[in-house]
Amino acid sequence: MIRVAMLSFWHVHARDYAKQATEHPGTEIVAVWDEQPERGRKEAEARGVRFYDNLSELLAQKDIDGVIVDTPTNLHRDVMVAAAKAGKHIFTEKVVATTLKECNEIIAAVEEAGVKLTVSLPRLNHSYTLAVQEIIAQGLLGDITLVRNRLSHNGAIPTPNSANGWLPAHFYNAEQCGGGAMIDLGCHPMYLARLFLGVPESVTANYGYVTGREVEDNAVSVLSYSNGALAIVEAGFVNRFSPFVVEVHGTEGSLLYSTHDNKLLLRTSKLGEEASKEWKVQELPAEKSSAFKQWVAHVEQGTTATENIALALDLTRLMEASNLSAASGSAIKLTDLQR
Repeated sequence: MIRVAMLSFWHVHARDYAKQATEHPGTEIVAVWDEQPERGRKEAEARGVRFYDNLSELLAQKDIDGVIVDTPTNLHRDVMVAAAKAGKHIFTEKVVATTLKECNEIIAAVEEAGVKLTVSLPRLNHSYTLAVQEIIAQGLLGDITLVRNRLSHNGAIPTPNSANGWLPAHFYNAEQCGGGAMIDLGCHPMYLARLFLGVPESVTANYGYVTGREVEDNAVSVLSYSNGALAIVEAGFVNRFSPFVVEVHGTEGSLLYSTHDNKLLLRTSKLGEEASKEWKVQELPAEKSSAFKQWVAHVEQGTTATENIALALDLTRLMEASNLSAASGSAIKLTDLQR
């Protein structure tokens, strides 16, 4: 049994991960720490486990094997480096950190301590992602020329119950979050763009502030590649009915996926004349196990989440470049980021 401590309930997904840890036969929650003691104490009492208002004291406990990190993003570096040095395995909400430098420091601490790190990048495991990867691997699209991924919701739009929308107020705190719609929601289409098309040379981003918060609620990043290919990543908090969308276009074919009908469509010249005439619905494979289950397996089996960590590192690079581009109004080369 892997004994787990919850480190903060700041993130909106913290209770989801606590539920997964409670339901998984190989894990149990034994302690809670929170940067807001009142919130943490309440969560600990609800679960009948110990609460610590001092993180160092919690990390010193020998009956804690791993931690689930859901702190504000600006605390990730210090919290995860401390956890790694204490010998605790780490499951964390994305993004790992807001800068490449901090992300590298976290990964270095994890590698030195020999603990197991897995980052929650859930859409890597979804059936449509696996199907898109297979289609690309088969060469059915030819040379990839453009990827467009979009994820948006209405979290910043006023509701009858909240004039500020349903997202918690601290999700508009630039210091804690490291940004708004792009780093919170855009992270998912961003790591999918990286998965489908690789690491770009540069990033150009534009952010909009529809509801007047200190972080963006409407955002687009364009990833540019040396071969002329482009990836467009779109995110927002101000769209009531915007479906999640994946488009991949190439010299020989295109594929489309959208949650408005949950169908993956393919049209390609690579499968003969008939396949080139119309869109065909593709069968979707079974999903992979969740990121949390994968983390537990890595801890139990002594393996490393190599691909997950590499994609998480690149996600931080792309998010840092997006933020710098939006602030400066110019393209940012990934090679110029401080390591």
